[in-house]
Amino acid sequence: MFKSFYNLAGTPFSRDIPTNELYKSAVLEETLGRLKYAAVRKWFAVITGDCGTGKTTTIRYYAQKLNPAKFKVLYISDSKLTPRHFYKGLLEQLGHEAKFYRGDAKRQLHREVELMQVVHHQQPVVVVDEAHLLDKEMLEEVRFLLNMNMDAESPMALILVGQTELWERLQLQSYTAIRQRIDLQLKLNYYDRSEVEAYIRKHLGYAGATQDIFSEQAIDDIYRFSNGTARLINKVCTHVLMYGAQNGHRIIDDRMVKRVIEGELS
Repeated sequence: MFKSFYNLAGTPFSRDIPTNELYKSAVLEETLGRLKYAAVRKWFAVITGDCGTGKTTTIRYYAQKLNPAKFKVLYISDSKLTPRHFYKGLLEQLGHEAKFYRGDAKRQLHREVELMQVVHHQQPVVVVDEAHLLDKEMLEEVRFLLNMNMDAESPMALILVGQTELWERLQLQSYTAIRQRIDLQLKLNYYDRSEVEAYIRKHLGYAGATQDIFSEQAIDDIYRFSNGTARLINKVCTHVLMYGAQNGHRIIDDRMVKRVIEGELS
């Protein structure tokens, strides 16, 4: 309902905004550049960040930016992932039915990867999301996957994506073998005040806003409430736009933001 009141053509703070319309901070641009290099070099990378810092959004943008003629992204997200289902999921994305036993499925995947590289000149990029939920057996299996050529060369790029606790786990002595295999470690941080403002303006611009809707003081309060977390920025902005439209306010000020936070989001 607020779209018509504010003369918006789209929804500014939804999860389905096209990746090319998303706000891209300097940190995100640097992260994408390093991840692209990881794909080329077939590195093992780990991306961590607190809840709501845009990890999955970053991977979505990254997957769409890679040249599909050179790279094939295989995406797995399963909190109860087992080695057998890991290989099954990857093989199904390559268009093959996995063999039943884990060892057979692993060898089958290795053959398909070699065919991709030799015949199609295409490199697989395996992304495992929610990796902080994986157990030690699954993390060990990930390491074994990279050793098909006796450490001569990794067969693929592998990216683990998870909350900050993933990196904390990997610092433990029992995970030394896995940690030593990691080529690149990246951490996504919260937006600062200027980035929150740029984020809001970018997303309003995508939705077709032709003038400012949030006052500077309103953005101050949105920043303080969200602590620079994209997910919370989206939430409070959506609620405030709804409130503003219901009450006939063309410009949203800090008093309205405080009222919405205290009445609806606390």
